[in-house]
Amino acid sequence: MDDVTMVSVAELGRMVESIFMRAGFNAQQADAIARIITAAERDGAKSHGIYRIEGCLRTLAAGKVSSGARPELIDEGSAVIRVAADGGFSPAAFELGLPALAGRAEKLGLAALVINDCVHFSALWPEVEAVASRGLAGLAMCPSYAAVAPAGGTQPLLGTNPIAFGWPRSGAAPYVFDFATSCVARGEIELLARAGEPLPEGWALDAEGAPTTDAEAALSGAMLPFGGHKGSAISTMVELLAGVMIGDLTSQGALAELGTLDLAPKHGELILAFSPARFAAGRPGDPLARAEALFDAILGQGARLPGQRRLAARARSEAEGIALNAEELALIDRLQRDGLAALG
Repeated sequence: MDDVTMVSVAELGRMVESIFMRAGFNAQQADAIARIITAAERDGAKSHGIYRIEGCLRTLAAGKVSSGARPELIDEGSAVIRVAADGGFSPAAFELGLPALAGRAEKLGLAALVINDCVHFSALWPEVEAVASRGLAGLAMCPSYAAVAPAGGTQPLLGTNPIAFGWPRSGAAPYVFDFATSCVARGEIELLARAGEPLPEGWALDAEGAPTTDAEAALSGAMLPFGGHKGSAISTMVELLAGVMIGDLTSQGALAELGTLDLAPKHGELILAFSPARFAAGRPGDPLARAEALFDAILGQGARLPGQRRLAARARSEAEGIALNAEELALIDRLQRDGLAALG
């Protein structure tokens, strides 16, 4: 920790936003992207923080994302609200659709936000946390690009296909979990490959379909779903609900359109919002209070709630700042100064 500089959350946000503005993104896109990347660094989720900036810029340089995208809200008054992302990254599209999603869920008890034609690089917990912060339960999912072999298979077909859930809490941060349906997020394997470290057994296959612990070989082969056939089935569900059902690309289609695993994929996203008050109407007890009793019982056994480490990291970052090493600061400085030219 000797070669570390502490940067406030707000200052890192300004630095990251300036990178995307320098690269040519409009203010709406740059602001939303910077918020997501900064939040990941703030919460100690390094694989979705500063590490993602170069990938986002390479996706722009390759012409696979629109820097000037203007998301459009399409609301016909039903339980399904749609945002056409206009080929931009997903955060700005989600921010546009969130108020309508929350309002419709409060009115009807259940509503869905469909985001079409977005490019996705980020985790899903920001979406469900934002939904839960409005007093609603949230469920979010999206495909990726074909990088995961189905259970019993040997070749990439499914995406990492993350799924996230958030539950509102009074006087506490929402209960949130977010995980890939693969054994691990691809970004974790990329970080291990950079560090020259081996993978745990059972994470991946090489290009010939044989099990491997070599991170580089895994990146050329296929990841595996978590839990064998169970994870494979959940991943397939994500393909169906957040790809086929919303009229957008599956992971196989996203890879075919992109042509590489080195850039951020274009597909859709599905976010569901539920009103606990509406669902429990007329039944005994307050659903939020009953949920707290369940959380207390979990903690009472010595178990932890998902996200506790992330929230602890958030508290430290907000109090002390975010620790950036010299390499990270040099990268930020180079990207701020040179924009896309810094990619080489």
